[in-house]
Amino acid sequence: MSLPVMLFAAGFGTRMKHLTADRPKPMVEVAGRPLIDHAIELAQDIAPPVIVANLHYLPDQLQTHLAPLGVKTIIEAPEILETGGGLRNALPLLGAGPVITMNTDAIWHGPNPLRLLLDAWNPDQMDALLMGIPPEHALEHSGAGDFTLAPNGQLTRGAGVVYGGVQIIKTDLLAEVKETAFSLNLIWDQMLAKGRLHGLRYPGRWCDVGHPGGVTTAEELLASDV
Repeated sequence: MSLPVMLFAAGFGTRMKHLTADRPKPMVEVAGRPLIDHAIELAQDIAPPVIVANLHYLPDQLQTHLAPLGVKTIIEAPEILETGGGLRNALPLLGAGPVITMNTDAIWHGPNPLRLLLDAWNPDQMDALLMGIPPEHALEHSGAGDFTLAPNGQLTRGAGVVYGGVQIIKTDLLAEVKETAFSLNLIWDQMLAKGRLHGLRYPGRWCDVGHPGGVTTAEELLASDV
C-alpha cells in the first residue's frame, strides 16, 4: 500500500536569512542537492500515486525544478494558506482518503520514515499518525518536544518527542474549518480530543534545516555512519 504525498514548500524561509534572499527555502542546497530533493527521494521510495508540492514564495524556481521530476505543483496566491489551508487547497490533486504530508526543511538519517508510517498505519484506530523524534536525536532543534507518546502510541500535548514534519493524516475534517488559512494543529486538536492522534518514535536521527547553521549539521549527519 502507498498513499499520495504532499510536500509543504510554500514558506518564506525567513529564518534562513541570506540563503533565501533569492531562492525559496526548499531550493537551499544540502550536500550538493536542494533540500526538497532529499524529501522527494524518500517519497519516491514508497512509489506514491502522486506527489504534490504547494508553492508561494518565488514559485517559478520550484516549478522549473519540480516539473521534470514528475511532482505536481499548486501555487497559493495571493496569500499563503499555512499547513491546513495548503493541504485542503491541494486535495483536488491528491484525491480522497488519507495523505502523507512532509515538511521539506529536514534531513533524515536512518530508515525511511514514510515506510515506517505506512507499516504502522491503522485507519480503524487512527485519524493521523505522526513521526516523533526523541529530543536527543533531533539536531538543531531546541526544547523537550511537542508531544508525549504513550506506550499504546497515542499522543498528547507535552514533552517527549519532537514532531519531525512527516505524518499520515485523514483529510475529511479539513472541510469543516471556516478559515481559508489555518494550521493543521486545529485538526490535530480535534483528533486529540477523540484519542485518535497517534505517533511513532523514529529510530534514527533527524536535523532541522530551518536556519543557516542547520545546513552544516545536516551535511555532517548525512556523511556520518552512526
